[in-house]
Amino acid sequence: MAGEPELTVLSLGGGVQSSVAALMAADGLLRPRPDFAIFADTGWEPDGVYRHLEWLRDVLPFPVKRVQRGDLRADLRAGVNSTGQRFSSVPVFVKSLSGKAGIARRQCTREYKLSPIEAELRDLLGLGYRQAVPDGVYVELWIGISTDEAALRMKASRERWIEHRWPLVELGYSRDDCRAWFAERWPGRVLPRSACIGCPYHTDAEWAEMKRGDPRSWADAIFVDDALRADGRADRFAGEVYLHQSLTPLSAIAFGDEPQQGELFDAECEGMCGV
Repeated sequence: MAGEPELTVLSLGGGVQSSVAALMAADGLLRPRPDFAIFADTGWEPDGVYRHLEWLRDVLPFPVKRVQRGDLRADLRAGVNSTGQRFSSVPVFVKSLSGKAGIARRQCTREYKLSPIEAELRDLLGLGYRQAVPDGVYVELWIGISTDEAALRMKASRERWIEHRWPLVELGYSRDDCRAWFAERWPGRVLPRSACIGCPYHTDAEWAEMKRGDPRSWADAIFVDDALRADGRADRFAGEVYLHQSLTPLSAIAFGDEPQQGELFDAECEGMCGV
């Protein structure tokens, strides 16, 4: 876009790439320094992500704003989306009443991440909900996608007044490069992976790691997965619903050496999750 952006903002997911982008900006390795970082909270991140965000608040020289629209965990259990309608916005796996397998439409990224971020950006610009953004006014929004994900996940904004920028791709940084850069500066500190606890796009390796290393999140995922098939839920979802592609309860899956579910983030429509 022509001219300078009104604001430069980093979308902070609390995971590997967006955390490294924020810290690089703090060190002056990425310019200009963002005016703000914004964390869109779905309400269902692991405890480690929330603790990491508190640490980032302390070390970053620019403000970290936290925005939230609804509670994804509660909405999923209720079988509604962020507006309370009878529709799940999460891409759960469904076994229809006739026995056919399918997957629900994915809208959670837009509803629980993009929409609250866009609402906050409008507020920062001093604009009301329905007020038009003046011509020539735009926000540069940084997204922490790395080179190993660029081909699938770099998407232009749907809003004409938001211009996406991918600073890690500009630097030629992969996810492993980000981890190495961070490890040199904060040895012994672990960067979490930002993803909702019960995200159906988890790989089997990620489910296994949660089961082994984060029993609290694992128990919560099982609780929600089982709740999706409680009495009367089949009618609401037009079938039985599962968090795993195998249409098997999480509690019954061994997650052994043979993979059952691989990487599904190529279906992630907005490029905003897991960073």
